[in-house]
Amino acid sequence: MPDTPTPATLHKNAGGTPTPGPPPGASVGAKPVGERGRTALAVGVVEKIAGMAAREVPGIHALGSGLARTFGAMRDRVPGGKSSIGRGIKAEVGEKQTAIDIALVVEYGVVIPELARQVRDNIITAVERMTGLEVVEVNIAVNDVHLPDEPEFEEEEEPVSAPGQRTKLK
Repeated sequence: MPDTPTPATLHKNAGGTPTPGPPPGASVGAKPVGERGRTALAVGVVEKIAGMAAREVPGIHALGSGLARTFGAMRDRVPGGKSSIGRGIKAEVGEKQTAIDIALVVEYGVVIPELARQVRDNIITAVERMTGLEVVEVNIAVNDVHLPDEPEFEEEEEPVSAPGQRTKLK
């Protein structure tokens, strides 16, 4: 019956000298450090990364639909309120993959299919590099075109009252 090899004999090369093996005290069947736990990413993390990546592309005026931009503008005016980098972005995040939907407003004059390709490429590159997740799709919805002479956002005009009169409360 042949001798069963021991760990000491397994770590010897043909010349009989020991080769570097696992450090003393390390278990032989242990997983690599990167596989000894789980990393969970919040949806907001992916949305912020995608938002920053989209804003880096020239030709983007704003992110989000008109309603989201309106609420965002009001939230930005509140003392202590923060602007949301992830506004206009929705992400679904799994353990290994993510899918991203983005709504945006483009500047007048840009070639929309080329802009969409650049935005998609930039988002995929940034999210995959920073999170390690595979981006399976980036869906882009162009909701508006910003014209050069348009105001930043439309506000309702407040009625002007005559001197000495009170304005009606709504």
